[in-house]
Amino acid sequence: MTSHLSKTIFASPVGRILLYTSESHLHCVELLFSNVEVETKDTLSTLAQKTVEQFHSYFTNAQTEWTLPIIERGTVFQKKVWRHLQTIPVGETQSYSEIAQILGTSARAVGNACRANPLAIIVPCHRVVSKSGIGGYYGKRDGSEINLKQWLLSHESNHT
Repeated sequence: MTSHLSKTIFASPVGRILLYTSESHLHCVELLFSNVEVETKDTLSTLAQKTVEQFHSYFTNAQTEWTLPIIERGTVFQKKVWRHLQTIPVGETQSYSEIAQILGTSARAVGNACRANPLAIIVPCHRVVSKSGIGGYYGKRDGSEINLKQWLLSHESNHT
């Protein structure tokens, strides 16, 4: 991340979330799985406030529409996968192989694009599952990352 980005951490039902914003765009959303200390600004920019509000809305009702100006960074292929993920309705899932078939690629490539997703929850890579189970999340197959994925899917299925 470049130094001109503001960092904002807020508490959520799934733990702390770190936002990187400029004055005009949301650049990155990180789910903090450890107690790592991150220096943040005390005053929130208008965009950081709007982002936190939309996350709170999502955690209240998973049907939330994300209306944030985002910076799309990544390869052409990653962006193609991420755009597809945003078409998966709340409360539904698709398998890595289903997405691969739709996009004419491999399930592994879809998984790698999901792992590189810079906008956790907003670009819903948690809605992508294995044919034989929940699959991975954040490159992990167990632990707090999978617990989070299960929580997000349960939260969304309860709000459809």
